[in-house]
Amino acid sequence: MENIFKEKRGGESVLDLSPKATVGGGVEDVYGEDRATEDQLVTPWTFSVASGYSLLRDPHHNKGLAFTEKERDAHYLRGLLPPVVSSQELQEKKIMHSIRQYDVPLYKYVAMMELEERNERLFYKLLIDNVEELLPVVYTPTVGEACQKYGSIFKRPQGLYISLKEKGKILEVLRNWPERSIQVIVVTDGERILGLGDLGCQGMGIPVGKLALYTALGGVRPSACLPVTIDVGTNNETLLKDEFYIGLRQKRATGQEYFDLLHEFMSAVKQNYGEKVLVQFEDFANHNAFELLARYGTTHLVFNDDIQGTASVVLSGLVASLELLGGTLADHTFLFFGAGEAGTGIAELIALEMSKQANGVSVEETRKNIWLVDSKGLIVNSRKESLQHFKKPWAHEHEPINNLLDAVKAIKPTALIGTSGVGKTFTKEVVEAMASFNKRPLIMALSNPTSQAECTAEQAYEWTEGRAIFTSGSPFDPVKYDGKTFVPGQANNAYIFPGLGFGLVISGAIRVHDDMLLAASEALAGQVTQEHYDKGMIYPPFSSIRKISAHIAANVAAKAYDLGLATRLPRPADLVKYAESCMYTPNYRSYR
Repeated sequence: MENIFKEKRGGESVLDLSPKATVGGGVEDVYGEDRATEDQLVTPWTFSVASGYSLLRDPHHNKGLAFTEKERDAHYLRGLLPPVVSSQELQEKKIMHSIRQYDVPLYKYVAMMELEERNERLFYKLLIDNVEELLPVVYTPTVGEACQKYGSIFKRPQGLYISLKEKGKILEVLRNWPERSIQVIVVTDGERILGLGDLGCQGMGIPVGKLALYTALGGVRPSACLPVTIDVGTNNETLLKDEFYIGLRQKRATGQEYFDLLHEFMSAVKQNYGEKVLVQFEDFANHNAFELLARYGTTHLVFNDDIQGTASVVLSGLVASLELLGGTLADHTFLFFGAGEAGTGIAELIALEMSKQANGVSVEETRKNIWLVDSKGLIVNSRKESLQHFKKPWAHEHEPINNLLDAVKAIKPTALIGTSGVGKTFTKEVVEAMASFNKRPLIMALSNPTSQAECTAEQAYEWTEGRAIFTSGSPFDPVKYDGKTFVPGQANNAYIFPGLGFGLVISGAIRVHDDMLLAASEALAGQVTQEHYDKGMIYPPFSSIRKISAHIAANVAAKAYDLGLATRLPRPADLVKYAESCMYTPNYRSYR
């Protein structure tokens, strides 16, 4: 992806370490959460020692009925709790039983968010121990509905809201946040939330959900995470007329006014938190997403999950699928339906990996194996003048084709990858065409949420007579076809970004380089076993995600050290063990 952004950066590379930025700042573990082992005593500090009624209402330290007799005496809790002393395991069992009583996923989401607001460690204990069941609740697809209805379910702020009203005061706003040791910020402007469009200020559900996964799946401590929504208005007329809408009631600011606000934010972040804080851009519209990554990639530690995270997780699936397809990436042809930030980001990372595997073959050459279809048809040379800059590298010599089915028949791809955000576009005719010239057609319906998936798992297996290798962006249940059970893969970014971010944190990295994304992809692909392949899976199960994240973090950290971008020295001898030792654990701590 460096090749795409270099031109916009005036030839500057991530490895150049722009003179506009200097190493400094950083974060420290002020609560001793990383250093102390679970059996060591810690003090439940807030601004003072929390005790009594205030302790029960502090989600960072509250244990509910799990406070011991000794703790109840020491912290003035007598009479404020029923007499029984419970275990965290029993609390977990009780809450899970309660959540399972809800039939509506949004009710489960609200219940989980309420738990996080009163007992942070129990929330993460539930999420870690029941990740496959609860991931679709706190993240896609349910988080999409939560964002749509965020104004109605909003109870208390879970992150920072920075609007045009705060222009000139953003540094003050950042200092209003109670935590000082921030390591990861996820920020959105709400313009392109999943496949749901412009949700304005209500997009806050996305940074909140992403950071919950940074902790549960990646091991970043919750106190080091900061969700941010940049509110520059919304073009969603329904929201502007909604009496419960919580954001600015105006059309979106664009151009210089927009970028001035973002620049003030990025400058304030570095000034307040230092060089090593990771800023993850999330669900920005295509034109802004590429521009922001190009502007700040050489001066800040920045990462765009829609472009780079999606690319990394999809590349991992493609690398793993070679075990079923045979050959190398260069032996196959890839066709994308959708040429926005996700599609072009994935395509570029595939081209980079092909170039790396082929020892010296240029990225320009490997791009010829990759074709993209957008809303106007196949991207070809004759359209080059009218294309957006990020689509131009994918314009190849071919006669114009204006629909997906004809493109599939002409290009004859091994893999069909959907990043369009438009549901039901992989029709029966399209999938059957894929099956007609592929023994094992690879179908990746990646658009979120489930309603926007290009096709369902059942359709993919049925229309290919059980020969498809299928994966999607949102989860699908196992499918029985012709006496065999197929387990659909989920190319969920949650495989990648928590481990990638954690690797950047533990190495003290100051920039994100493309080689780190390749390292993350290779680490994830390496976790797929023969048992998984036998079920048609090209991703490992989420039940082992903490182990997967540790390996991804180790690979990413290793690459940071190799590239000279790591600042945490000396380099640990065993990075996997080091990553595991640094991971946040949600077990209750004993208080003095």
